[in-house]
Amino acid sequence: MGPENQSSVSEFLLLGLPMRPGQQRGFFTLFLGMYLTTVLGNLLIILLIRLDSRLHTPMYFFLSHLAFSDISLSSVTVPKMLTNMQTQQQSIPYVGCIAQMYFFTLFGGLDNFLLAVMAYDRYVAICHPLHYTTIMREGLCVLLVAATWTVSCGTALTHTLLLVRLSFCADNTINHFFCELTVLLKLSCSDIFLNELVIFVEGGILLFLPLGVILGSYVRIGTIILRVPSTKRLFKAFSTCGSHLFVVSLYYGTLASVYFFSSSWDSKDITASVMYTVVTPMLNPFIYSLRNRDIKQAWKCVSTWLTSLSGNH
Repeated sequence: MGPENQSSVSEFLLLGLPMRPGQQRGFFTLFLGMYLTTVLGNLLIILLIRLDSRLHTPMYFFLSHLAFSDISLSSVTVPKMLTNMQTQQQSIPYVGCIAQMYFFTLFGGLDNFLLAVMAYDRYVAICHPLHYTTIMREGLCVLLVAATWTVSCGTALTHTLLLVRLSFCADNTINHFFCELTVLLKLSCSDIFLNELVIFVEGGILLFLPLGVILGSYVRIGTIILRVPSTKRLFKAFSTCGSHLFVVSLYYGTLASVYFFSSSWDSKDITASVMYTVVTPMLNPFIYSLRNRDIKQAWKCVSTWLTSLSGNH
């Protein structure tokens, strides 16, 4: 492509969600409410886990990191989308766009790996209950979380470094509500073969490896339970794994339904992104608290403590 069709892009234009002008205020209110629910709900989960010593276990240690990742994933994209809706300013600086892409890739990958680590934790708890405290010791838990952060940061950094070497065409319009990697590649005038190869190879490994761990863990759990079926064992397994299994089903079920059953590719991308950045992070605190006895008890204790403090004043 000739140089007359290229330019050093200093900013991009985000078209946002596909909506009519009259719907903008309603969508703004909806997404603001969902974002605030996401932040407050996940912050509450983190606070309860930190304050209640009964929740200082591997499962809740991983859950606190998942809650932080969910807050971050939403905060990378939703505030900018809300600002654009309110101000009608669709531009985002080049550096801001690259940074947004980096952090979205980082926290999206982190969510994926944390779900796999939590599945392994549930596998050990049910299949090796007598050795659980020995296997899931504090050092291993910290190592697993550190590994998820390291791999996620490395993946995001790789995609970012490969992206910044590209030139972009004069058309700087992004048909999305945030700077997503595949959308940015479509705007590039450079050869993107290497970028696409890395996405295919690295993305395939980093998606299917955690999914394999999750499926393997639950297949093993199911095998153990069905070997000697009993109501007590089934109830224990459901109470232990139910919340996590629901989140995994929501996460991967959304991916499958959007990409296999949606007719428009642009709508697939935007719908999937809304689910990952807004809906799933908002639902996670409810899923992990509504049917979780430990979280409910911790909330009662903290509420009682706060009430006593306010009463003393």
